[in-house]
Amino acid sequence: MFKISHVNEKCVVTPNGNIVASIVNEFRDEMKSIVDEEKQIVIDLSNVEMIDSMGLGALIATHNSMQKYDKKLELTNISKDLLSLMKTMRLDQHFKIN
Repeated sequence: MFKISHVNEKCVVTPNGNIVASIVNEFRDEMKSIVDEEKQIVIDLSNVEMIDSMGLGALIATHNSMQKYDKKLELTNISKDLLSLMKTMRLDQHFKIN
């Protein structure tokens, strides 16, 4: 469901589809295990067209956990629609988005 790789000392997590309620528990569990081990995580959203409220909650929880330990979380390859959602909710002010 998720591809995990390491590039230039960054852990890159690439979901294979939308981050929605049906997979959010698995996503959250995976991110919890990675947060403990990694200093910088990049979530590659190139295969993600939709994130529902549960998915946003999982991203925010991951961001908060990373920030608590002075670690970095970055979102990359975000679609125009998802970027618009992030801006509307002002989450672009909290997440590093490339």
